[in-house]
Amino acid sequence: MLIKKLFSVAAGALLACSIVSAEESDVISLTKDTFKTIVDPEKLILVEFFAPWCGHCKALAPEYEKAATSLKSENIKLAKVDCTAESDLCAEQDVKGYPTLKVFKNGNVSEYNGGRKAELIISYMKKQSLPAITDVNVENFDTFKDSDDKVVVGFFTENDQKEYNTFSEISEILRDDFIFGATGQKEVINKAEVKPPSIVLYKKFDEGKDVLEGTFTKDELIDFIRKNSIPLLAEIGPENYASYVDSGLPLAFIFYDNDEQRTNLGKEIESVAKEYKGQVNFVYIDANKFGQHAENINLKQTWPAFGISKPDENLKYPFNQSKEITTEAIKEFVDNFIKGEIPPSIKSEPIPEKNDDPVFVLVADNFEEVVYNDTTKDVLVEFYAPWCGHCKKLAPTYEKLGEAYKNVRDKILIAKMDGTENDIPPKVPFKVSGFPTIKLFKAGNKEIVDYQGDRTYESFIEFLNKNAHNKVDLDSSAPDSTPSKEPAPAATEKDDKHDEL
Repeated sequence: MLIKKLFSVAAGALLACSIVSAEESDVISLTKDTFKTIVDPEKLILVEFFAPWCGHCKALAPEYEKAATSLKSENIKLAKVDCTAESDLCAEQDVKGYPTLKVFKNGNVSEYNGGRKAELIISYMKKQSLPAITDVNVENFDTFKDSDDKVVVGFFTENDQKEYNTFSEISEILRDDFIFGATGQKEVINKAEVKPPSIVLYKKFDEGKDVLEGTFTKDELIDFIRKNSIPLLAEIGPENYASYVDSGLPLAFIFYDNDEQRTNLGKEIESVAKEYKGQVNFVYIDANKFGQHAENINLKQTWPAFGISKPDENLKYPFNQSKEITTEAIKEFVDNFIKGEIPPSIKSEPIPEKNDDPVFVLVADNFEEVVYNDTTKDVLVEFYAPWCGHCKKLAPTYEKLGEAYKNVRDKILIAKMDGTENDIPPKVPFKVSGFPTIKLFKAGNKEIVDYQGDRTYESFIEFLNKNAHNKVDLDSSAPDSTPSKEPAPAATEKDDKHDEL
């Protein structure tokens, strides 16, 4: 989940918005009356659905304007809809949050999956304007391979139909992220100095290109493109975090809090990043903006700091903060990590000495023992955050639920765990992306059932009666229900003073 809180940046965006409004804008304003007449005829148009009070929308506004101006020369239009004035139109377009961006091609709509900086919007829309694969010839080869930061070109002969088919299939899958071209011209193949079948990733960073020669499978091609399209050492932020996760590689974070520190850390770590390229991605992260992310790797917010995470598995490997960050120390740490000699760090509160309250308190260190090792009982777990308003509102009802099942907790246990102070153990096959998250671990095979009902006492009772493996009869004097019928949100945001990745 990407959560972005903007302060001084938002103020700048507000100023930029006022300047844009005073001048002629290259972003088309749409209403319900003009939407179809403008959008439907366009081969390609990007539409932003926004609300004037939305901080993310204000931050996006100047970037969106820059992109619109730049894309005019490509005959690609950008438009916007004010959902506070055009609520019916936004409802028709299934807008559920702000800003929502959608790509319309010849009247067909798809979600926008690009970044929110001008250059990322421009790159994404250029890719959308091209066919999945562009025909490359000797006349356009040089221009094409330099047309974006990352361009993938396939070189084939008439005997390479199988490889071309695979290349074509992958180009459709990855077209949002990369520009693809293909050629069979001998002049171009000779100029590129490759032997078909070959795939070359041309890039405007690091060594400039990477080459995959010979036959390949779909997975091998995707792996080649994903891994080699990541810079050796680059800045990470919300706009590119997903691309690092998609690469499938562990992510090594270098936390710094000033430019001098960043430079010195780069000198120490660059050689290590080169040695382990393709095995671990290394990134700089600005602690002034994203310092709280250190806690997600079980690091304290003291700088500089270094740590590795496996985002897909939610595993964390913090570098000892009492040690100096040197080339030798980081090389040893990364080498041991690659060899599997460093266990993941599991953050946990202490196991409570007494745990006889109506709602059982789970922590990381007792989670597996209580939830998994004891197969005789069903366990309903609320993953919560102390700052979460939804969790606070739920607390009285959840306490009453715990009280109702207290005498049968050997069969059905009502439990909770602070998701900000405890890591989810590696054995758990899901991530918590919002609070509260409520799941039932069934007795026996420990099948996991999501709770998605109303947050009332009756709804919880109905859910447990239907889904729990163990059946119990509750006393008729069970606690009264609370009036709230608030459904669980897809995700909630933390009200803090830091940006998050």
